[in-house]
Amino acid sequence: MTVTEVSHPADWHGERMAHDDRWHRTLTDAHRAELLAAAEAAHRAGTPLAELTPEVFPLPTLGPLLARLGAEVTGGSGVGLLRGVPVAGLAEDRCEILAVGLASHVGDLVPQLSQRVPLVHVRDEGADPARSTTRSFQHRRQVGFHADPTDVVALLCVRPARAGGLSTVVSAVAVHNEIVRTRPDLAAVLYQPWWFDRRTGDGPESFHQQPIYARADGGALVCHYGPDYIRSARRGAHVPPLSPTQVEAMTVLDQLTHSPRFVLTMDLRPGDMQFLDNRVVLHSRTAYEDDPDPALRRDLIRLWLDTGRAGRIAA
Repeated sequence: MTVTEVSHPADWHGERMAHDDRWHRTLTDAHRAELLAAAEAAHRAGTPLAELTPEVFPLPTLGPLLARLGAEVTGGSGVGLLRGVPVAGLAEDRCEILAVGLASHVGDLVPQLSQRVPLVHVRDEGADPARSTTRSFQHRRQVGFHADPTDVVALLCVRPARAGGLSTVVSAVAVHNEIVRTRPDLAAVLYQPWWFDRRTGDGPESFHQQPIYARADGGALVCHYGPDYIRSARRGAHVPPLSPTQVEAMTVLDQLTHSPRFVLTMDLRPGDMQFLDNRVVLHSRTAYEDDPDPALRRDLIRLWLDTGRAGRIAA
């Protein structure tokens, strides 16, 4: 097949994005007061997290700002950052309400894991990355650039690590177009089926095939990548080894996603909430060290959101 470059507003390089202010917003004192009032009302009413919607979590002045930020994420650069969410001094359950309430103004909550929980806490659980059921949010080692299986992923930083744990993002569109220009032979390989590992266990249902790049209805680009989950898929008895061409394609893809030319790095601080469009943006995390005090260890709240768009590659 012949693969061509894609024109998309999410075709950006890291240095340019670092100096662009369209994708980040900072809450005002009035916004924070409005947010805390909505969270307290939801807590008093005992509203389950999965039932928090804009109707039951109203944000009259902050809502329009979130709508504009959401439009930037889903129709622009694919990246959004909200600063100043008032998490300081709040109990964990209140932080969860803030995260879900805010996110409800960007998309509908998607349950996570086999337990179908409304959110997960990204923190070091001491899990062994080599285990067949370990997920990347459960350990503190570096994570390869990947896309989550929903329209949008959101992360609210409650506490950063003592050292490391930087959030790094790249434009999957820019990387795609660079490969088309420089290695069109490998670009075609990325549109072929690849084996991925769901890490749900050792049975055949843990493994599935899908392309790394595809075109949705109307020709929109969709990316689904995860080198950690591609490599671990080799443990499946029926999964063949990567071909030499696939190994070369992954090498080139990983070199580009780690290139300073493409990477945008965010040192998320308490109260920073990041939104990423999984169709056109890949994200990663550097390894980190935690504080010896459990109360001071890294904690990010992860949410998966559906924005009602077609075109995601089914996981």
